[in-house]
Amino acid sequence: MAPLRKYSPEFREEAVRLALSSSKTVTEVGRELGMNPETLRGWVKKHQKQQEPAAGAGLTVSERVRLKELERRNHELEMEHSFLKKAAAYFARDPR
Repeated sequence: MAPLRKYSPEFREEAVRLALSSSKTVTEVGRELGMNPETLRGWVKKHQKQQEPAAGAGLTVSERVRLKELERRNHELEMEHSFLKKAAAYFARDPR
């Protein structure tokens, strides 16, 4: 078994940048850099996963549950508000 190689953070960043910007496959870029392509593939996946929250693309399950609850509560409040507006208009018209 080959000894594990340590790569600097700068090397990792540059390798990921090359893999993402190149028209070559991750395997080809990894071989050109003299490293295991699966290692580079793992770095690329990790980089892409870290970029997702910045894009706002995905919500976690707990965030989705919270959003659904807030949307339900907002709908309830809008209905109550609408009812109270109608009631206020009714009582303003009918002087007793």
